[in-house]
Amino acid sequence: MTVTRFAPSPTGYLHVGNLRTALFNALIAARAGGTFLLRLDDTDRERSRPEYAAAIEEDLRWLGLDWARIERQSDRLDRYAVAAERLRASGRLYEAFETPEELEVKRRIARAAGRPPVYDRAALALAPAEKDRLRAERGGHWRFRLDRERVEWADGILGPVSIDAGSVSDPVLIRGDGQVLYTFASAVDDLEMGITDVTRGADHVTNTAAQIQIIAALGGTPPCFAHHSLLTGPEGEALSKRLGSLALRDLRAAGTEPLALLSLLARLGSSDPVEPRASLAEIAAGFDLARFGAAPTKFDPAELVALGARTLRSLDLAAVSGDLAALGVPEAERGAFWEAVRGNVATRAELSGWWRICREGPAAPPPAEEAAFLAEARALLPERPWDGGTWAAWTGAVKAATGRGGRALFQPLRRWLTGLDHGPEMARLMPLLRVTPPADG
Repeated sequence: MTVTRFAPSPTGYLHVGNLRTALFNALIAARAGGTFLLRLDDTDRERSRPEYAAAIEEDLRWLGLDWARIERQSDRLDRYAVAAERLRASGRLYEAFETPEELEVKRRIARAAGRPPVYDRAALALAPAEKDRLRAERGGHWRFRLDRERVEWADGILGPVSIDAGSVSDPVLIRGDGQVLYTFASAVDDLEMGITDVTRGADHVTNTAAQIQIIAALGGTPPCFAHHSLLTGPEGEALSKRLGSLALRDLRAAGTEPLALLSLLARLGSSDPVEPRASLAEIAAGFDLARFGAAPTKFDPAELVALGARTLRSLDLAAVSGDLAALGVPEAERGAFWEAVRGNVATRAELSGWWRICREGPAAPPPAEEAAFLAEARALLPERPWDGGTWAAWTGAVKAATGRGGRALFQPLRRWLTGLDHGPEMARLMPLLRVTPPADG
């Protein structure tokens, strides 16, 4: 069975880049009828915060990305200890003692000599007595001894990938203070949780080579890996510079439609067109990793705004009924109100403005220069109740009486009733208007 996971670190709020990874993994599981897990990679005790963990769950629920279960790495420290002991016993995990400053000196020397700045494995040559001295003096960290060979896999997006493990340093898996690092904890979790498919950003490609070897050293079979391109701004700029406005919590506060955000990220960077979708199941049905490219993918917030408006306008009454109820729209009027205004709202927040007009009348008085015309039109206004034919009958009578037509006829009447020069079809809106404003303002 297909098992995927989204494994954020609760050290900050989710942004659109994180969401792309979460969505891809959720869609892979949904399309295969598999299982999607939420795993909080919270081994960084200093930076992980419960409020960030809670915000991650809140953001995913808002988007409708449900998980089968939640796992926390902080609950699995004993499992990492067992795995580490197995690697020590097999000679794949070794203690090293260099300080960051000493490592930097080694890197500079290697670069000056024209060699790649790869860790020289000096710790493997230390005598037991020297290890004891260094351990007492500064403590050590633990590195995984890579097999210096090419690591190859068939990437779900990048195609065949080959990494020369001899060209990278043996990764540190456990820090001197005992903190288990991402490369190790993630590999152990993927193995023990039965993860079959891992999709993540292209910045993890080198990590993947090391994790394939770690999983193999623990006797497991690596999952299928896929690495999606990283998002940039609309001009190709680093997205990280724009994250202040692209955190999911901020997009939610701005009234972003969840399905619009999911529809966009599920197709952005692929060969498929971006279209508003009515459900996560519909998004999953057309999702295919093979359609995505490796080039950086541009994310334009303006495209999200436009897609959000299209998505909102495509929703049926049931999808917005809760919003209308919260505004106080009577149940009997909700259908007519939604049909009247749906083409004139870009976010759900804009519904309140139109309901206020229906309930309270226009906020702005009519133009003073139109007072005589509006007084004549007011005298011709049919008695309530108004229906779908009232607007046409009334404007026809006003046209016959005043000789006005076109914009000169319709715009002053719209502005008198709504306070605006634009908006929904008046034939639909007029039956919902509860207030008849005075013709003289």
